Amino acid sequence: MIKCALTYLLSLIVMPFGCAQVMNDIDPTKAMDSQYVRVMRNQDGSTAVFRRTPSNEVLEKRTFNANSVLSMLTVYRMDRQGNPLGCKIYDGLKQELFKARYGYDANTGLLVEEQLFDARVKRLDPTGQYEMPVRRFIYTYDANGKQNKPIALGLFAGKTAEEMYARPSALESNPFEDQTKDEPADAAPTEK
Repeated sequence: MIKCALTYLLSLIVMPFGCAQVMNDIDPTKAMDSQYVRVMRNQDGSTAVFRRTPSNEVLEKRTFNANSVLSMLTVYRMDRQGNPLGCKIYDGLKQELFKARYGYDANTGLLVEEQLFDARVKRLDPTGQYEMPVRRFIYTYDANGKQNKPIALGLFAGKTAEEMYARPSALESNPFEDQTKDEPADAAPTEK
């Protein structure tokens, strides 16, 4: 009775970014599908166990390797429509690695952005006021409302784009701009 009460109280604890307390451990070899559990066994021997609370406010994904050792834990906090609002990502030792938050369009309710933050190192913007994500995914949709591939933005602390990628990928000038009208379009360029 006391254990059930403590488990219930722990389930009410809400962490920053809208993620709830981690649920009790589960044995992946004995896990079975039920109303609140889904088990996915992969060809490589790994197992993903999804568990949700009866209120659907928390969804937990535990990934186990082929030896049934926990390798990753992700805990999502959900809205009333079943969309994730935020999550925390832990390694197999349950040390927090990342936290994420999700943004939705106010009119359509479609996911428009995911921001992933490093939970171990707080990265601040140049003003020092706001935490900056290490990765952002921007989601766009076609005319039928089907989600396109997301646009990924990696924000690496301490380096400019030129330092990261040597130089910009954009052309400095159009190589065909100097072409004369007499010269065919497929002619080899000449040295000046």
